[in-house]
Amino acid sequence: MSTKRAVVLGGTGGIGSAVVRELLDSSGRGGDDWQVDVVARRGGDIADALTAAGATFTPGDRRDTAVLRELLRPGADLLVDTVGATRDDAAQLLPYLGDVGSTVFVSSKAVYVDEQGRHANSVDKPVFSGAVTELQPTVTAADADPTSRDGYAAQKVAAEQLLLDHGAPVTVLRPSKVYGPGIGRPREWFVVRRALDGRERVLLADQGRGVDHTTAASGIGSLVRLLADAPDRRILNVADDSAPSVLEIVRTVAGHLDHVFEEVLLDADAPAFVGSTPWSSPTPYVLDTSAARSLGWQPPTFARAVVPELDWLVETAHRTPVDGDVPWAADPFWDRLFDYGPEDAALLMLSLGS
Repeated sequence: MSTKRAVVLGGTGGIGSAVVRELLDSSGRGGDDWQVDVVARRGGDIADALTAAGATFTPGDRRDTAVLRELLRPGADLLVDTVGATRDDAAQLLPYLGDVGSTVFVSSKAVYVDEQGRHANSVDKPVFSGAVTELQPTVTAADADPTSRDGYAAQKVAAEQLLLDHGAPVTVLRPSKVYGPGIGRPREWFVVRRALDGRERVLLADQGRGVDHTTAASGIGSLVRLLADAPDRRILNVADDSAPSVLEIVRTVAGHLDHVFEEVLLDADAPAFVGSTPWSSPTPYVLDTSAARSLGWQPPTFARAVVPELDWLVETAHRTPVDGDVPWAADPFWDRLFDYGPEDAALLMLSLGS
């Protein structure tokens, strides 16, 4: 058994920590012995847990040239960038790629466009004829604002292209709707909070049929572990074994929490201001993961992989002071998703119309 070294940028986030745990766990399963260096701007419970498990934590900004030089100048068997978002971010890695056995850059399914040029962050959502493969066209690379609706994907493509054009063995991963403990935007909170608040009903637009493929951070971790031993230049979609519908997600989460909702499945005649969820999609958005599977990767199922995140969400909520809120509450993403007043008004309107 050999000792290998990995550097994980953004290693305390939801994706990064899953990668770190997978590498450390593989050592205990009789695989390679991994020395894992974790880089993140701040420590905390996750950093402490990873350190206790055997990782080395370096507080610092992934975009700090001095930090990258210190960690990557000696070379590494594996480099995983979970936070790089722009062409400039990618450019910072180029001087070191020749001394890295396998590099993995985490991108996003947001880069894909349909025949009308629509992408996942467009106001009008894309429409695909089937599962999206890695050959699907993408937005045009551009040095735009990565926090803007159109700039995020354009910058991701610019970063992808710069890294792949270098010639070193770089794998670009394109996940969708990532979930897992420590994730910055835990979409499953939409259901968990409702259960904790004692909501008896849940309203779901389009009868809960919407499909937007989910990706377990643990699945990304297991794929990265495989890629460490299979370096190459390529792009891979990464997603769960199957794409659950909104209704299936709600039932799975509620079931784990032993909470029973009365499911109000809304149709086209229902009020337009209620029923939206973090997974709502006017047309199915499914990723084809055949390329990753061909390498021997086995994607997890949502029902099993989501459990650790659900436990983390509940534990975090229970630790939060009565006069406080969960760490992710300030994200504008959650605006109006827990505005129960309109939901109750819609329920009253529906009952009067029945």
